[in-house]
Amino acid sequence: MTYLGIDWGEKRIGLALAEAETRLALPFKTVDNLGEIIRTIEQRDVSIIVLGLPLKLSGLGEINPEWQKFKDELEASTNLPVALIDERLSSKGADALIGSKSDKASRDEIAAAIILQEYLDKNLA
Repeated sequence: MTYLGIDWGEKRIGLALAEAETRLALPFKTVDNLGEIIRTIEQRDVSIIVLGLPLKLSGLGEINPEWQKFKDELEASTNLPVALIDERLSSKGADALIGSKSDKASRDEIAAAIILQEYLDKNLA
């Protein structure tokens, strides 16, 4: 079973992949749109999508309408289960791992891996 982690952003979308056997999320690539995600899902035979839920640090507030639109289109386009994981601090965690904000693509992919790893740790233990 293959899992796809997604760190959605208005400009870039970070992707990470994991196999059920290894239970290890690895940064994969950065994409710009839903079409590229669909191609990845088809090419990698993804079974479950794990999408970062962009909450404010307080946990309160409205969800970004663009994120909601992306989520709805993703669900409609794939017919795969979409699990939501709180993504607060995933980008800061990615920054700590790479040490520099200049490599934005890596930051997005690492944030996606952090989101996916949290899901794996909670659900495949």
